[in-house]
Amino acid sequence: MALKCRVCVTGAGGYVASWLVKLLLSKDYIVHGTVRDVSNDKYSHLNNLDKAAENLKLFKADLLDPDSLAAAIKGCNGVFHVASPVPSGSVPNPEVELVEPAVKGTLNVLKACSEANIKRVVFVSSVAAAALDPNWPKGEVKDETCWSDSEYCKATNNWYCFSKTMAEKEAWSYAKQSGLDMVTVLPTLVIGPMLQRTTNASNLVLIKLLKEGYEELENKRRFLIDVRDLAEALLLAYERPEAEGRYMCTAHTVKSEDIVGMLKKHYPNYNYPKRFTDVTEDGSYSSEKLQKLGWQYRPLEGTLIDAVERYKQGGFLD
Repeated sequence: MALKCRVCVTGAGGYVASWLVKLLLSKDYIVHGTVRDVSNDKYSHLNNLDKAAENLKLFKADLLDPDSLAAAIKGCNGVFHVASPVPSGSVPNPEVELVEPAVKGTLNVLKACSEANIKRVVFVSSVAAAALDPNWPKGEVKDETCWSDSEYCKATNNWYCFSKTMAEKEAWSYAKQSGLDMVTVLPTLVIGPMLQRTTNASNLVLIKLLKEGYEELENKRRFLIDVRDLAEALLLAYERPEAEGRYMCTAHTVKSEDIVGMLKKHYPNYNYPKRFTDVTEDGSYSSEKLQKLGWQYRPLEGTLIDAVERYKQGGFLD
């Protein structure tokens, strides 16, 4: 795909999208980024990126306002749909706060893409859209063929999983019916340094391990991906003509106790969990399809160090 290509990134100020914008600018893309309020200082980190002055334009847009999306997408060759609500606490009204913006917002973006004759859409789904299938064979690695069971998600109050599953299913249904060229990427838990000034749900997982001082914590397996490697995966899914369908995106499977062990080696003085209790867990995920596309990922230890240094700099560990 030609450089100086013009692309739109929805939710540009978010954790993953900020790194994607940075990567796109570094590759000489012209980027239209959608944000909720162009004048808000919380997006200043985007305007400070290299090449932002000449190649980044921010648009005020709302996922539930199709006209605002059309203005941002107009004139672009490709679209990265990254924006979606991610809860960091309890959600009193999940249908309105999670499901509607995820599903309706995605369809609004895709309709705007159809109208603007967009060449390819890369949609950031989530492992949440594949993780909860009670009928998946025990012990078998989950890959792109696995979908979360939406009724099971509802019955178990996994509203985030439900919202991501419904959004991706509706997206595929629309893409097939309209002929839109779409690729979806399903990341596991995304960690690593932040460009934005406020914490987000996935980084809070690490921050709590460092400072919460839990007496006891379940020694759960974590499926981790560095935010910068995810940005690379999204660009690969956009640039490679042969990319198609869904791509699972995960790099490291590691238990909480082992993460703490790595962190303690470099940062011995934080308020780590006192002890861990073992839990029985089943299943894991494969990124083999993405790796065949040429994707690689970095070692976990470097990701953890880069993340902690950013937390220290931002005052998140005080």
